[in-house]
Amino acid sequence: MRRSGSVRKSIQVDEENPYWISFSDIMSGLLVIFILASLALILELTHTKMEVNDAIREIAKAEQVRRDILREVETELKNKNIPIEISDNETVLRIPETLLAFETNQYRIPNTKEVSESVLEIGRVLHDAISKKERWKYLDTIFVEGHTDNRWSSRNMGNWGLSTFRAISVWNYWNKHLPEEESLERLVNHDNRPLFSVSGYGETRPTQLVQKTEEDYQKNRRIDIRFTVRRPALEEFENVRKLMDKNEP
Repeated sequence: MRRSGSVRKSIQVDEENPYWISFSDIMSGLLVIFILASLALILELTHTKMEVNDAIREIAKAEQVRRDILREVETELKNKNIPIEISDNETVLRIPETLLAFETNQYRIPNTKEVSESVLEIGRVLHDAISKKERWKYLDTIFVEGHTDNRWSSRNMGNWGLSTFRAISVWNYWNKHLPEEESLERLVNHDNRPLFSVSGYGETRPTQLVQKTEEDYQKNRRIDIRFTVRRPALEEFENVRKLMDKNEP
């Protein structure tokens, strides 16, 4: 009779508290919430890691494409007995003074058949290497850079002007003589903007530091072709950084 009374009392308690939850139910619920929160954190960390890895891969790919272009151009031209050098940590193609030697205080390309044909062939090989496999998508700008020796030019704007005009001379020569299907002027970068530009550095970046003889001076009167690659935009880096900051404990 007493057992029957106890069961009756329990039933009465449940009936009086219809929302009663046992301790084990509470713990089970908390465990589920913890597992879901952990999964969400893991997914977010995985996403952040993928974004960082993508940015690193993009930079590495662009660097590799630049190296491929420079080496391919160098090899192709050497096979045609046209000497060209790779310099500045594999970012620059240098046309040496033994191939294209500007006269003192002059910016025009020497009017000889050998020099003219070699300069034109450089432009042609450049076009093919850049167009191959849509490599231009990984490039930002290719600068045709002019340089002078350290003797001051009496021309308008001095050595800055003289070096810039040397770069313009080479650029204009390519645009005038390359056929339309090999035009460098029509090439665009990853952002659909003109790929090539010209610049002049005057005497500020000599390859021959000691300049006392005519041979020394001549080494610095040259043309460099500098390749800059596409980088992830600042906004992309900022987005990744925000995600990483958000995930820090």
